[in-house]
Amino acid sequence: MVKLIGLVGTNSEQSTNRQLLQFMAQHFAEQAEIEVVEIKEIPIFNKPLEREIPAIVQTIADKIEEADGVIISTPEYDHAVTASLMNALSWLSYGIYPFVDKPVMITGASYGTLGSSRAQMHLRQILDSPELKARIMPSSEFLLSHSLQAFDQENQLKDKEQVEQLDGLFYDFLQFVEIMKHLNHAHATNKKLAENFSWEEI
Repeated sequence: MVKLIGLVGTNSEQSTNRQLLQFMAQHFAEQAEIEVVEIKEIPIFNKPLEREIPAIVQTIADKIEEADGVIISTPEYDHAVTASLMNALSWLSYGIYPFVDKPVMITGASYGTLGSSRAQMHLRQILDSPELKARIMPSSEFLLSHSLQAFDQENQLKDKEQVEQLDGLFYDFLQFVEIMKHLNHAHATNKKLAENFSWEEI
C-alpha cells in the first residue's frame, strides 16, 4: 500500500488543517496509509554552524524519506504560509534533503472565503527552491474555505461536492506518485546538487 505523510502546516493546537488531514487519513484508508505528522515541537531554526539537526526534525525527515509522498495542509497568514511551517522546512533543508524529488500534494483550509490559495502558491515557491526540490503535483488546489463550518461532529466533510473534488485530486496524486517513481533517474544528482548549493556563492 502507498505510504504518505500528512504534514500539519501549523503549530496551532486547534487547526482545521489538522482536521482535514485526519479526515483524509480515514477517508482514504483503503487507498493509502496516511500518517499525520506534527511540527509543533520543532525548535526555532537558528542555522547552527555544526549543522546539528534536532532529533524531532531528523525523525520527520526519516519519515518523509521512507514515504512514497507527502501531503502538506497549510493555513494562510498574511498571504503566506505559517512561520512554523517555514521553520520546519528550513530545518528539513539544512544538511538533510528528504524532499528532493519527493511527490507533494498541497491542500489548505482557512476560515475565510479564499481557502489559503495565496499560501498554497507561496508553499509551491518554497518547495521549488534549490534546497528542497520537491515534485509538486501541478494544476491542483484543494481550497477548503469557511473551514470552521466544514466538518460535522464525526470530523467528516459535510459538503459532498468538496468530498468529490478531494477524491479526484487524491486519486490523481496517487497516479502522480506512481509516475514520479519512473522519473527518478537523476535523483542522486539532484540530491548532490541540493547538498552542494550555497546562496553565498551565487
